[in-house]
Amino acid sequence: MVDLKVNGKTHAVDVPSDMPLLWVLRDVLGLIGTKYGCGIAQCGACTVHVNGASVRSCSTPLAAVGDGEVTTIEGLADGTNLHPLQQAWIEHDVAQCGYCQAGQIMSAAALLAENPSPTDAEIDLALQGNYCRCGTYNRIRKAVRSASEAGVAIFDPATEVTA
Repeated sequence: MVDLKVNGKTHAVDVPSDMPLLWVLRDVLGLIGTKYGCGIAQCGACTVHVNGASVRSCSTPLAAVGDGEVTTIEGLADGTNLHPLQQAWIEHDVAQCGYCQAGQIMSAAALLAENPSPTDAEIDLALQGNYCRCGTYNRIRKAVRSASEAGVAIFDPATEVTA
C-alpha cells in the first residue's frame, strides 16, 4: 500500500511499485483526463506534474513519485473555476479532437510557472515534445501567450492545488 498525493488529496493505492503513474491515475483513481498516447514518453499526451515539473506518466513508475505531489489536468481548475490556461484554450478555440490537449496544457502550466513571459520560441521549445495530430500549434501558442499576459504565472500547481 502506497500513499499517493494527487491534486491535493492523499490516496492509499495498492498496486505494484513499477506500475506506470498513468495507469494508477486512470485505472485506480479514475482520473481520465490524462491520456495514453504512445506509451514510450514521446507524444506528451500523458503529461502531468510531479512537484511542479512536467513528467510523462506513461513511463514514470509509481515508485519514482515517492512523496511527491502529482497534479493532473483535473487539479488545475479551482473547483468550478477553470485555470487561466484552460480558459485560454477555450477562448482561442485550440482543441479540434482534443486528445492531446491535457498534456499540452500541463506542459504550458509548467512553463509559465518557471517563465511568466515566454517568447514564442520559448513556448515552442517547452511544448516541442507534445504532439498534436490536428496541427493546432499556432492556436496553442496564442493561448499560452494569452494566459501569460493574463498573469497566470503566479499559479504554482505544486503548491496551490485546491481540490
